Amino acid sequence: AWGRTAVAERARVVTAFADLVGARAEECARTMTRDTGKPVPQARNEAKATQTRVRYFASIAEEALREVTTSATPSMREVIRYEPLGVVANISAWNFPLFVGSNVWAPALVAGNAVLYKPSEHAVGTARLVADLWREAGLPDGLFGLVDAAPATGAFLAEEAAVDGIFFTGSVATGARIARAAAPRMVKLQLELGGKDAVYVADDVADVARAARGLADGAFYNAGQSCCSVERIYVHASVFDEFLEVFLAEVRSFSVGSEWDEGTYVGPLCLPRQPEFLRGQVDDALAKGAVALAGYGAPGEEDASSAMMMTPRHFPPTVLTGVARDTAAHREESFGPLVIVDAVSTDDEALHRMNDSPYGLTAAVYSASEDRAVGMLERLQTGSAYWNCCDRTSPHLPWSGRRNSGIGVTMSHLGIQTMTHPRGYHLSTPPSSPV
Repeated sequence: AWGRTAVAERARVVTAFADLVGARAEECARTMTRDTGKPVPQARNEAKATQTRVRYFASIAEEALREVTTSATPSMREVIRYEPLGVVANISAWNFPLFVGSNVWAPALVAGNAVLYKPSEHAVGTARLVADLWREAGLPDGLFGLVDAAPATGAFLAEEAAVDGIFFTGSVATGARIARAAAPRMVKLQLELGGKDAVYVADDVADVARAARGLADGAFYNAGQSCCSVERIYVHASVFDEFLEVFLAEVRSFSVGSEWDEGTYVGPLCLPRQPEFLRGQVDDALAKGAVALAGYGAPGEEDASSAMMMTPRHFPPTVLTGVARDTAAHREESFGPLVIVDAVSTDDEALHRMNDSPYGLTAAVYSASEDRAVGMLERLQTGSAYWNCCDRTSPHLPWSGRRNSGIGVTMSHLGIQTMTHPRGYHLSTPPSSPV
């Protein structure tokens, strides 16, 4: 019945959900902070952005799902109709528990599907609130099913559940297991699997200091726990010293502390095991010749780290340089407050090093010349490309990855259409009856 409901009515319910997120933004924010350790101000940003994003999906639904006549003659019309998949399984992530899920369940519902939502076991409170908000928005019963957050549930959804699409955000290893399980079932599959996102700061960058401050935010916002966090920065040698001075000053200015403190910029990591993982990456890099310029392993910064309001789940904002390509820090996603900064001599060297990764989510070039930047970005194997910006998503643009960063797409009109079966109709007009 929901799939046959008018798109305008489905969009009305999705818009009502967005309105509720806005009205209860503080509750949403504090629930996310309680779940994940995200600083409250950043959680408020997530709630606000989710409201805007969901409202946008609702606003473009009729246009995205409109029947398209591709050819018409007196005797034949050829038409594309976008018909719902049916039941969409969303196996979601903890790092942006409201934002990431909304990229799937809002387009899925407005396209006429039912949703089975398997949240991260680290974001159950947020998931329950989302389910409550859908009920309050007037979504008919049975269309948003919140299932158990245990990992075994995700395996069941991938391997056995009667679903028509599987949309997953998480690690490469888990994504590969889901792909193997889903392949014999021939269901729609979308995987967002993270990245090792790289940036190049060219010698003609318009404002070195502004680029340095923006990239510090891109690396350490949400404690670096973003799929598109900046993890590698390559700076042209002619501006490297100037860039590094401003970058390190900005990083050292970040307040590390309690997630409930309004002044905290870097809060605790969500996963208790993650600080030890990051220490392992840094120790490996240092043993192979890298130098820590700030944070963990940096000479003389032990006292500064101890003075921060840190718990066992915290990790200090850390900057490495001279990292060898065979290190874990260079090859593996860090997903924490850790970034590599190195100097390069040419655009070609920057491109080679940026592409030297099994991932392909986003890349950025900072340059005064759009032609130069876009020319470089076209040679990089990533799903998204940035000129003079980083670490951003937009509901107006598709979100996708290449290589180990995943397959499929969310967001934009394509993110709505991917929730459907496009069916081609060949409509032949019967001949006129003889008079």
